[in-house]
Amino acid sequence: MSTHPNQPETLQTNHYAKGLILSLTTAVMWGVLPLFLILCLKQMDSSTITFYRFVFAGVVVLFILIAQRRLKPVLHMPIKWRSMLFFTTFLLVLNYVTNVLGLVYLSPGSVQILMQIAPFALMAGGVFFFKESLTKTQKTGIVVLITGLMLFFQQRLPDILTSDKEQPIGIVIIAFSALVWASYALLQKNLLKQYSANQLNVFLYLVGALMLLPFSELGSVSELSVGLLLALLFCCINTLVAYGAFTEALRVWDASRVSAVLSTTPLFTFIFSEIADAIWPALFYVPNVSAMAYVGAGLVMLGSMICALGKRTPKAV
Repeated sequence: MSTHPNQPETLQTNHYAKGLILSLTTAVMWGVLPLFLILCLKQMDSSTITFYRFVFAGVVVLFILIAQRRLKPVLHMPIKWRSMLFFTTFLLVLNYVTNVLGLVYLSPGSVQILMQIAPFALMAGGVFFFKESLTKTQKTGIVVLITGLMLFFQQRLPDILTSDKEQPIGIVIIAFSALVWASYALLQKNLLKQYSANQLNVFLYLVGALMLLPFSELGSVSELSVGLLLALLFCCINTLVAYGAFTEALRVWDASRVSAVLSTTPLFTFIFSEIADAIWPALFYVPNVSAMAYVGAGLVMLGSMICALGKRTPKAV
């Protein structure tokens, strides 16, 4: 007698659990990352930090591809794709650098809330460039997200304008970074038709590092204390672990569910910021946030989640 009738259901349950754990891992890693970047910024600039993160990730992915014998030459492609690849690399570099730079002028929580513009901009780009349509649920999510941003910054903006530790230019930098990321993601969508994620990323990381080389102060790493060196190492490892978990989550789970879980990233940033401020108040600055601003932050995360889960499922033909 067969004892396997429930195997598909069990497999689906396992995939659900694995996808949820991997997505939460990514959200936690991205949530805590700004705090370690702030530590590194005490003695390094954003370009140098990003250079070391790219080199570390690029070299590790390179060895993985060599071991798997999947190092496909990325330059053996038509000039159109080659130009797109270099421009995509430039956008990724710009996103990383501006995202770190924004932490000089804004608190980690504000940065993460503002970065929720990115998936919204990506949806808008999909509608404009790929003629995708939005569901009613996604439109509702956009309204909730925008309402949340308005509530959050209605309280935070006056504080930022009068604060000696935050500056409004940070809002401009992070909003720009979010739009750059959306542009990068739209181009990457086309490039992934030609290459696997790792084949693409080994180029993005290593060529991106070369682009950053003229603007990086490589010697500054020798001046780091053991604590700051460990913080930089964590930032480098974070890039690999978070992306690896994210990629695997997309493999075993629906992209909409993964995106919905990742919408909670700002929540983890707020939690870790409070913990860090309680333990090391001299190292971290956590602004006073009103109840209404927290409601706004919650609406931003909820709006992102609704947009992700509201994606139209293709009908079977």
